[in-house]
Amino acid sequence: MPDIYIDNSKKDSSGSGVGSSAKDKKIVSDSPNPELITHNQPGHTHNPLASYCYQPENVSFETQDPQEKIILFLRKHPIINLPWIIIAVILLLAPTFILPIFPLLSFLPAKFQLVAILGWYLVTVAFILENFLSWFFNVDIVTDERVIDIDFHNLIYREVSETKIDKVQDVTYKMGGVLRAMFNYGDVFLQTAGTVPNFQFLAVPRPDEVVKVLQALRMEEEQEALEGRVR
Repeated sequence: MPDIYIDNSKKDSSGSGVGSSAKDKKIVSDSPNPELITHNQPGHTHNPLASYCYQPENVSFETQDPQEKIILFLRKHPIINLPWIIIAVILLLAPTFILPIFPLLSFLPAKFQLVAILGWYLVTVAFILENFLSWFFNVDIVTDERVIDIDFHNLIYREVSETKIDKVQDVTYKMGGVLRAMFNYGDVFLQTAGTVPNFQFLAVPRPDEVVKVLQALRMEEEQEALEGRVR
């Protein structure tokens, strides 16, 4: 299984302030509850099925360092699930509406017809489960230290790639087509100087915001490196 899991323990959600506006900072300074800086950010949500989550509080991953904070947690936009959902609905309704009209199993005894229908539903459930897990566990994570891309192929095989933020050289995004413009999702491309030269966040929501966060993190890393050299 992937190395992503829901952590129910309470975490410090004050965040690193990446992408915070002056209004958000003022709310924190005027409020006894510093968590408002995170909760007032667009994209912050507790929905476990969210495709775009800014500074998630209840998500962690296996190789996460104790002081490492997740800035963005991304999945493909839910709209891309629509084709296989339509197919799944047709498969679920097929025995009820198609068999009475086209008695394809009429040559089988009644008990064998029941077994065939149960086998049909079993295959349909497997189809639904495979597609849902593929969407749910294929995630992209941006922390204050690195970028992590988790490709979930099946229950026994996954591919995890990562690179440090300071290795990211260029960030671009592409969003074309009516559907993508309507639902505001697109592809984000990262060029790095690490062992994995390119990262792709495919069909993620708010690609422009993802690029802004990555650029802010890059500038922050460059500033820290510059201050380190000055010292």
